[in-house]
Amino acid sequence: MTKMGSGYGSEFHLLRFLGRHRDYFDKRIMSAITGAQEVCWKDYPFGRDGKDGRWKGMDFLDRNPRARDEWGETWPRLGAQPSWDAVGWVLVDGKWEWLLVEAKAHAGELKGEGSKAEPHGGYPQIETFFKSAIKNLGISANADANKWIEGYYRAANLIAMLDFMMRRGETARLVFVYFCGDAVPREQCPQNETEWGAPLAAQSQHLGLDGHKWENRVHQIFIPVEGG
Repeated sequence: MTKMGSGYGSEFHLLRFLGRHRDYFDKRIMSAITGAQEVCWKDYPFGRDGKDGRWKGMDFLDRNPRARDEWGETWPRLGAQPSWDAVGWVLVDGKWEWLLVEAKAHAGELKGEGSKAEPHGGYPQIETFFKSAIKNLGISANADANKWIEGYYRAANLIAMLDFMMRRGETARLVFVYFCGDAVPREQCPQNETEWGAPLAAQSQHLGLDGHKWENRVHQIFIPVEGG
């Protein structure tokens, strides 16, 4: 998710659907997760001057301080923490699981910028983190940590974080929300699911994600900005 626009962009539409069309949004999420029965959202953290924040890193794991502490040793302490666009829970076959959301409104958001970590600062830690995730995901023959850092970094980061949680007993689902029909200035905005196909295929190929360990826990939904 990038900086919120006025009437457009992934952040604008995600907050709009969470606030004004939540029943519709929840049903779309549940339709993508086999056995999903209910969705419940965790409030965003309060910020200053009315600018509320996002959940960063593993800060939302308030009942698992050990995992939060391990995250503090895994991710560089200096620089920006990866954040989540929305965090909640989904009831699947009678059991509550974490629900982690990432939203996109145009193809440029997929590729974005790579890690800004300094080569002799946080970069080695991020590289080690990605290598560990790639190995556990079972895609070491098709993926490379440096490629994850330099291209499609956002998706790589979130999938690696999903792996981090699952390995520590925090059952979770990662949902990528792709808005269709937006009008972000000077950007390629897919108008439907079909038009999202090529950019998403390029991302998957670059990251080598086909058949990874948690593939059944990563979901996609395509939502027209006008609903329906």
